[in-house]
Amino acid sequence: MKSLVYPIFLLFPFLFGGCSEEPDLKPLFNGKDLTGWTYSEEACWEVKDGILHARNDPEQKGDILLTVGEYTDFVFQVDFRFGEGRIDSGIFIRDTKEQIQIGDSGLMKRDMTALPYIPGKGYPVQVETAQSVLNREGWNTLKVKVTGNRTTTWLNGTEIMTYESDTIVPSGPIGLQVHPNRQMTLDFRNILLAELP
Repeated sequence: MKSLVYPIFLLFPFLFGGCSEEPDLKPLFNGKDLTGWTYSEEACWEVKDGILHARNDPEQKGDILLTVGEYTDFVFQVDFRFGEGRIDSGIFIRDTKEQIQIGDSGLMKRDMTALPYIPGKGYPVQVETAQSVLNREGWNTLKVKVTGNRTTTWLNGTEIMTYESDTIVPSGPIGLQVHPNRQMTLDFRNILLAELP
């Protein structure tokens, strides 16, 4: 009898939804060039040895690297590493307005990594969870899940926040930012995406 109970017990998580599958993330960045992306300031972006090096141009105009494709519901994941200067970057969600911050906020004068910035509203979520897991000297993994008007972020495997926006557009590109008027460098790698049904 024991031999029958044990295998059934092992099946419980699968029968009752205890195990959720992660979406199948696929590369958005080929590690060789910027195929599939658009930009305005070539001086802000360089691809070398599988890493996307972002830095401000000499005039510090800044730039936003945007996907050619447009997306509705998705999981976006990227590794980032702080370089030199005052890092002010972010992941734009469906347009060039609402974003998830990477690095310092010019508005708040402190690090706001993994938190949303909404034009006209500033930073509607201000938790400090990310600061306990942020690696300032090495690589970090930031995951962003967007479904409808809800955005959830994770930094290095730790859930940081969930926010519902009443101004987010329903579909559009995803972007990476080099903020203007900042002397800064930042590296990206393993830029991945899974579209959600």
